Amino acid sequence: MQKKILVIEDEAAILGMITFTLENEDFLVVGVENGQDAQQAVAKSIPDLMLVDWMLPGISGLELVRGFRRSAATRTVPIIMLTARSEENDRIDGLDSGADDYITKPFSTRELLSRISALLRRAEAFEGSTQPLLAGEIKLDPLAHELTIAGKPVKPGPTEYRLLFFLMQHPNRVYSRGQLLDYVWGENIYIEERTVDVHILRLRKLLKRFAVDHMLQTVRGIGYRFSISVGQ
Repeated sequence: MQKKILVIEDEAAILGMITFTLENEDFLVVGVENGQDAQQAVAKSIPDLMLVDWMLPGISGLELVRGFRRSAATRTVPIIMLTARSEENDRIDGLDSGADDYITKPFSTRELLSRISALLRRAEAFEGSTQPLLAGEIKLDPLAHELTIAGKPVKPGPTEYRLLFFLMQHPNRVYSRGQLLDYVWGENIYIEERTVDVHILRLRKLLKRFAVDHMLQTVRGIGYRFSISVGQ
């Protein structure tokens, strides 16, 4: 089935280049130049993936992504941010807003297609899981895409959700940052290992509200694991 991609980019030349590239790869592309038009496009039809420019007129890309993540309809849609900002703090801000990936301008069409393919494969892999996962008071239901802790609904970001889901699927096993990037973000995706630390921190803060953050454990010098037992 043809995948639909929403491209939100205010530079006409870049929007045209991206549209041409994606349509040649048999994607259905909807291109808009500002946040308001993007919101209207999403209201008409939910895309399979979004490319969002950081610097947009009116609503910034960061604000737009945060809004999409607050909406139940778009909470799990993969999002790649496009930006000329390349500092580490900017990358972290982009990921903290809820974006799944971050690509710096100028970029090659080959790199863009690789990242899109990786995110779409990852999304399909998680959609194929149906069995609820239980760990103490934590329940994750992939079919309903719901996370509850002590019976209370919790709304993590999409990456935190997938990270927790993967670790809960493999309790007590330690994964390095590189392995988590491969398994959760997708192989051949170009994200720094520090990105894993950012999302682990966000997930740990969420779990701490319910006093279950001890289950997400750091194994010094190796990586991370999920375990009901107290970390060693």
